Amino acid sequence: MAHLRVSEFDIHKSYLSGAAQKHLLVELREIVRAAPFVSPVTPRGKPMSVRMTAAGDYGWITDRKGYRYAPLHPQGTPWPAIPEVVLDIWRDLTGLSRMPECCLINYYGEGARMGLHQDKDEASFDWPVVSVSLGDDGLFRMGGPTRGGKTQSIWLQSGDVVVMSGTARLSHHGVDRIRFGSSTLLPKGGRINLTLRVVT
Repeated sequence: MAHLRVSEFDIHKSYLSGAAQKHLLVELREIVRAAPFVSPVTPRGKPMSVRMTAAGDYGWITDRKGYRYAPLHPQGTPWPAIPEVVLDIWRDLTGLSRMPECCLINYYGEGARMGLHQDKDEASFDWPVVSVSLGDDGLFRMGGPTRGGKTQSIWLQSGDVVVMSGTARLSHHGVDRIRFGSSTLLPKGGRINLTLRVVT
């Protein structure tokens, strides 16, 4: 496992072993059974290329009503609990006793991407955001707190974990593209990204 620091982002390469990734995938399948992926749209009605679900006390959702955290899945059911194996990643890499209240789960199929954005719908920015990559490689782009500045990019592989804290907490970031078919973890290909956040 290698630890890199790029643009104030802490990147833990190969943090999860192959066996740990497969175990985590089993847990995620249970979540998706209870809270199926949805195809979100932005407040302006533009479809997003990723599919989303979540676990925890809150899920992050977007529709024509805006970006927000919600205690219920769009189908009206509570979100499943965040698995202990996911919370263990948070404990190990942050050292915090405060646990995340949302585990946002994004699925990137072939051609999916995520534009540069900030995670800023939380009540406080004092807590880190922890991001876990599973499946196909994703080209992760990192900028600064203001849009339009210099950016750096790095390929994230399955099992990599990124911690955004300090000045990186409100830095712009996104996924420009995935290398579809580069991993065998997901039978049908694609990339799953878990993002752990303290909401309240």
